[in-house]
Amino acid sequence: MDYRILGTTMPILECTLGLGETILAQPGAMKYMDEGISMKTGVHGGIGGFLKRTVTGESGFMTTFEAIRDHQRLAFGHTFPGTILTLDVRERDFVCQKRAFLACTPDVTFDIAIQRRLGSGFFGGEGFVMQRLGGNGTAFVELDGETVELQLDPGQKVRVETGAVAMFESTVDMNIETVKGLGNILFGGEGLFLTTLTGPGRVWLQTMSIQSLAGEIFPYLPKPGKSS
Repeated sequence: MDYRILGTTMPILECTLGLGETILAQPGAMKYMDEGISMKTGVHGGIGGFLKRTVTGESGFMTTFEAIRDHQRLAFGHTFPGTILTLDVRERDFVCQKRAFLACTPDVTFDIAIQRRLGSGFFGGEGFVMQRLGGNGTAFVELDGETVELQLDPGQKVRVETGAVAMFESTVDMNIETVKGLGNILFGGEGLFLTTLTGPGRVWLQTMSIQSLAGEIFPYLPKPGKSS
């Protein structure tokens, strides 16, 4: 399978499949495909797979696309302003925010990543449940806004605004810490907690989560009973 990522603010992933090759995607992600592509939507991984995908913010169903001719194009689109990244999961797993999954090759596994620390679950910005992608193939994820990739050495820590954590390698430890100083808490604009990520491993931070974007837009939406 060949692929390329096109666009900037609202990118698309275009794949070219050889005869018999398949790719899986979340329902509704397909934007266009050649006539030599067949599609079938169903439950992938049984009832367990259905439940795992549901609790991590995805549809419980998956759509499988198969090339019934050679050299067939198929494209998937981003569902909100952001970035599409390619992950090679053969060497290690990746822990991603909810709704991050876009598409993958059939040998990628989809699982739940549980935040075992109460503080991380309540105040880390992503809740107790995140997505874990592993296996032996290639996965594609969609993250909010622009992304920054950081490489953390063993024991190296970075403090991050809650909600800015998009994804990290499974070797990275996630926790929270309290913002120090009353003035910082009341007037610093960062809230009471920061998320901490400790290496070794890579982390991906996002400039604008979809929740933050919705919060910025909300004051400008028409109010019920009022004309714009």
